[in-house]
This record gives sequence, structure tokens and C-alpha cells, in this order.
Amino acid sequence: MIAAAAEALARDLAGLAEAEERFRDEVTLIIPRERLLDVLARARDAGFAALTDLTAVDRLPQQPRFEVVYLLTNSAASARVRLKVRVDADDALVPSVESSYPGANWLEREVFDMFGIRFSGHPDLKRILMPDDWEGHPLRKDFPLVEEPVDFTGHTPKVPSAIIPKTPRTPPTPPR
Repeated sequence: MIAAAAEALARDLAGLAEAEERFRDEVTLIIPRERLLDVLARARDAGFAALTDLTAVDRLPQQPRFEVVYLLTNSAASARVRLKVRVDADDALVPSVESSYPGANWLEREVFDMFGIRFSGHPDLKRILMPDDWEGHPLRKDFPLVEEPVDFTGHTPKVPSAIIPKTPRTPPTPPR
């Protein structure tokens, strides 16, 4: 059952959302990029004060290619709402929400680092996981996969059962 606070927020944002999805008692609203900050302000006013997570999905070959996903939580009402903003690869720019949700700072940097999605107005948008000289964005579906073979020279790994000592089974002691 969807929490009443999530239902109320979905009704309040119905005119601002492009679409609404419901799955396994959770509400997801697809929000146009231009309305994101207004929608988040309304959600915050409705008690969804915690940005639990911010991530992205590469939907290649679907268009628009990327979804930026915001998971908001209203802890007083035990309710969660998911917001998604869809953007094209050639225009992967979303407004930063760091001023409203300070915890978004590093999450936006992670999305930038892994997917290449930029956040306008972010105070320090730079790589956070990959080295500064890294080329590309590893979680994009078109990122080339590289495999480096591991050479076990002079050592052949053993199977765990060959190196883990066996403990003899002793029958349980009857109670006195």
C-alpha cells in the first residue's frame, strides 16, 4: 500500500509531471528538467526533506538516453517518492539540487563522474571516483570494456576446500 504522504504528493504534482508510474507500492514521477527545482521545493514542503539517493540510468538505445533519479523520503510519514528527469546524451545537463539538499553534492559529482551528466549551478563539479586524467564515463553503456589478464606466475590458486581446515563434528552434549 502506497503511503498517504506519497499519494498526496503525487496528486499535488500531477500537473507538473510528464508521467506517473506505480510499481510494488511505490510512486515514480517523470518530471521535466525545467520543473525539477519547483517539484523538489514542493516535495520538501510536503515533508520529503531527505534526499535518500541520487543516481542515473543509461537507457541506451532508448531516447532520451539518461534518467537522473531522485529518491526522496518523508521519515515522519514512512513514505518514499522517486522522481526521474530524462535527458538526451547531447544535452545532458540538469539543475543542481545541492542548495536545497546539501547531501546531493557528492551524489551529483558521482553521477557526473560515472555518466557524464552535468549539473548546472553545482559549486564544485569534478570527478570524485575516477582519476582526474581518466577519459570517458565508465557507467555509460557505450563505454569500451577493457580486460587485463591476470598472470599467476609461479603460483596456482587452490580451491577453498583445499586450504580451509576441516573441523571434526562432535555430537551435541545432552543437557544435565
